[in-house]
Amino acid sequence: MSKLRVLVLVRTGHVPPLTLEGISEKELDAWKAEFDVCDTLRLMGHEVLPLGVYDDLAPIRNALSEFKPHITFMLLEEFHGVVTYDFAVISYLELMQQPYTGCNPRGLLLSKDKALSKKILTYHRIQTPRFTVFPYGRTIHRPKKLEFPLFVKSVSEDASFGISQASIVQNDEQLSERVAFVHEHTRDDAMVEQYIEGREIYVGVIGNQRLQTFPPWEMDFGKMPSDTARIATSQVKWNRKYQEKHGITTHEATDLDGEMGEKIQKICKRVYRALNMSGYARMDLRLSDSGEIHVLEANANPNLEYGEDFAESAERAGIEYSMLMQRILNLGLRYKAAWMLG
Repeated sequence: MSKLRVLVLVRTGHVPPLTLEGISEKELDAWKAEFDVCDTLRLMGHEVLPLGVYDDLAPIRNALSEFKPHITFMLLEEFHGVVTYDFAVISYLELMQQPYTGCNPRGLLLSKDKALSKKILTYHRIQTPRFTVFPYGRTIHRPKKLEFPLFVKSVSEDASFGISQASIVQNDEQLSERVAFVHEHTRDDAMVEQYIEGREIYVGVIGNQRLQTFPPWEMDFGKMPSDTARIATSQVKWNRKYQEKHGITTHEATDLDGEMGEKIQKICKRVYRALNMSGYARMDLRLSDSGEIHVLEANANPNLEYGEDFAESAERAGIEYSMLMQRILNLGLRYKAAWMLG
């Protein structure tokens, strides 16, 4: 394994320290993924330069010129506070002829646009919940094909932003209220889709042309009250006290092997290719009681924190954390960007 100079792009304020000595758990939460990646790369012998970025490309340009990285590790999820601008940062790296980790610009753009990605999946006859988009500032008229219950969320925000139990609506009055809430808090369009009752399944995918899927991971909603919807709200995903109170965990879905396991793998690879993704991704699925697989979202560059779903499922596939980091680097170095083909 050759030693590399690795520039790591993170959000300003999330540049991790060299050690966790004296760091509280609350402080660590904000940049644990960044620390895990940088610390692991250093332990592997790579020279690592983490760089905080918010609304200026000049620091990236300077680092490329002075540090001369072999590759840039993309942990930046937004630019200027806009989550859909991560593709523009990767586009800039391509313009600078700089190899990078994770998904290419087109794959980022397509997968981050939840409505457009669903249209593409529908074209490829990949099952996804019926949906419509209510543009920001427009009057709300529910199409007759959309029957309650419905799930209301932002068309572009991720990490369960703005998702709560109130996101599941049962009538037109609730629908109007929740769409207005999304419009007001995101200043963006609202996407409304059919709510699929069933199991919440996550599947990691890694590769450029040759793809590998990791064992399916499941969100176990534990002892949540029977009258609450089993959805990954912000509370469910990020509130540790709430998770402990209700016994919410994630774990390998060990019963999804054989024919169902193969079907899930094939669907996830089809989604990955349909959306022109590369590097690594996590597919979010709903498995209904009748055995139907619905693709909810395709998440490019998912959370790489040690001990989280993607890394855990990779380890179950025999790829321990440092091996996963090296594989992500290798895929970035091997990705054939347009500038390499000229």
